[in-house]
Amino acid sequence: MDSDDLPRHLEALGDRFDFGDYEIQAYLVVLEHGQLTASEIAAETDIPQPRVYDTVRSLADNGFVEIRESRPIQVLAVDPEDAFDDVRTTLDDLVENLEQRYTAPSRPTEAVSLVTSRQTVLRYLGDVISTAEYELLLSLTPDLLARFEDELAARRDAGVTIELLLSPAADVPGAEEYDYSRVATVTSTRRGLTTPLVAVADGSYSVYTAGRPSRSDRDQYGVIFNRSELGFLVSGFLNTVVWPSATTLVESRSPPSFPRRYATIRRCVRDVAREDGVFYATVDGRDVETGDYRTVSGKVVDAAIGTNYETAAITIESDGETVDVGGQAAALEDVEAHELAIGRDQPPEL
Repeated sequence: MDSDDLPRHLEALGDRFDFGDYEIQAYLVVLEHGQLTASEIAAETDIPQPRVYDTVRSLADNGFVEIRESRPIQVLAVDPEDAFDDVRTTLDDLVENLEQRYTAPSRPTEAVSLVTSRQTVLRYLGDVISTAEYELLLSLTPDLLARFEDELAARRDAGVTIELLLSPAADVPGAEEYDYSRVATVTSTRRGLTTPLVAVADGSYSVYTAGRPSRSDRDQYGVIFNRSELGFLVSGFLNTVVWPSATTLVESRSPPSFPRRYATIRRCVRDVAREDGVFYATVDGRDVETGDYRTVSGKVVDAAIGTNYETAAITIESDGETVDVGGQAAALEDVEAHELAIGRDQPPEL
């Protein structure tokens, strides 16, 4: 397919994707540049300035671009492989040629972003799942479990601890109908339609949306915490607000192998408390009094967790003194932990 034919082929998809002339112009110019403001799109195309916002929001609603709610608004290209995910092999030639125009926008390694389209929320959910290295917290609908089950099974096979919450409980298949052990370490259910959709990978990369991604919901939004310390708010919300009102459906834990990394001190303490023998720990975090970053390593001499997992702490013997370690936003302990590693013979490296 010749590049000059791209506008004609996009026009042929008009009925399916609501592509008008303005949408075609805006989409192609954003692909070419990777990231543009509304004013820049108007300058690069024949689209009148008053129509630019409606045009790019139409593209975002269909998952073709991503809108970053900043001043001025930034319009980011979405990889056509992702934007055309639901379209089958008849569009392969078109996607391949669009890829030739695609310029990947630079995205910060640490950012908090607001995204406002169904496809972008789903793309981030998939990305959080696929990038988890050792710990994954999820709150999904049964439909989204079906969508991401292969990715979850791959993470499970890679040794990632996966805690999965499904809602509404009335729509969740029973344990005799679905092999939950293939996709999660622990699977729970929760009543109601108000449970947020959440994914947290290794405590630092997360997506949160209060609603269900719907093609017809113009108010859909998601908040992305990408390697931001604020991401612990999402996992803390799940642990203290959402999970206590859930019911365990299936638990398929096997004895943990060590050394092992943790983003959440509750899971660390739970494993240490369940196993016998001597443990050693390395903790990266902050000094509670000074706020300075601090690394502590040594023998674990105590581990304590509250009845409902609302509190958790470990005590480490390090360089001749004992150091109490709590979770993020700790106040009573000496160190708030951002990441922990537990080993059997010596403190592991982080």
